[in-house]
Amino acid sequence: MQTSVSSQRSPGRGVGLGLALVSALAFGGSGVAAKPLIEAGLDPLHVVWLRVAGAALVMLPVAVRHRVLPRRRPALLAGFGLLAVAGVQACYFAALSRIPVGVALLVEYLAPALVLGWVRFVQRRPVTRAAALGAVLAAGGLSCVVEVWSGLRFDALGLVFALGAACCQVGYFVLSDQGSDAGTEAPDPLGVIAYGLLVGAAVLTAVARPWSMDWTVLAGAARLHGADVPAVVLLAWIVLFATVVAYVTGVLSVRRLSPQVAGVVACLEAVIATVLAWVLLGEHLSAPQVAGGAVVLAGAFIAQSGASAGGPAEPAASGGPERELSSRGTAA
Repeated sequence: MQTSVSSQRSPGRGVGLGLALVSALAFGGSGVAAKPLIEAGLDPLHVVWLRVAGAALVMLPVAVRHRVLPRRRPALLAGFGLLAVAGVQACYFAALSRIPVGVALLVEYLAPALVLGWVRFVQRRPVTRAAALGAVLAAGGLSCVVEVWSGLRFDALGLVFALGAACCQVGYFVLSDQGSDAGTEAPDPLGVIAYGLLVGAAVLTAVARPWSMDWTVLAGAARLHGADVPAVVLLAWIVLFATVVAYVTGVLSVRRLSPQVAGVVACLEAVIATVLAWVLLGEHLSAPQVAGGAVVLAGAFIAQSGASAGGPAEPAASGGPERELSSRGTAA
């Protein structure tokens, strides 16, 4: 029976890992498209608003299809929109205004460790040593990828904003894991994403004030590694791939893995962003960055190995049929 259960769950985990990697690739590819737009004259917060509002518009038909969802799960939709969409973006950019990019990124990607703390101490569910070790390795490797020692300076408010981004990212993983409660049908993940983007767009509209944006930038071109690329093409990439595809694959991956494992795999986003910046923006990788990327990969692999090596599982308290937690220590 144990062999039968494991063989049934392995394909789901394999698909989940593939989705998590696609999500990391999509999220990691946002920076190389956003940076030329910012250098062309757009405010960073306006780029964030365009990203979220454009994705919300693309997902609007999905929201209409699931129009009963706001009445059924209003708290889930509001939380996803405020934390997973608007909160992460707003806090991260606020942190960037006060502390170096590397420091902000490292603090934000403490989220996998914070997810483990949430699962262990709030949900009171066991986590494996493999998942914990994977999170530690990923955080350590990430510090090399972003070269946190470069230009380090202490700014209390900036660090608070960065920690806020990390906490909001925890909300993203935890809320993405919400499936069927007792006697309640699991909400469709596409509907959750659609309404989350709508809520996030509404919040960011009040913060970014897009009516003050220089819209003429979008009619021109931006420089990408020495070449002129239409600004609307870069914006389309950010909206369709780096947002819609990223959120859809990310939420689906959490449903098939677990918040803690998907969170560690998501650390690959920083590695992917660094490699893409090297290839497309000419920002060269240093030896510590290459070594750090290898450590992040090792951490993600160890966490995933721990999630797939356990025996029979019991359903998690808030989980559906695919989100199971082994009482013997499987990190799922």
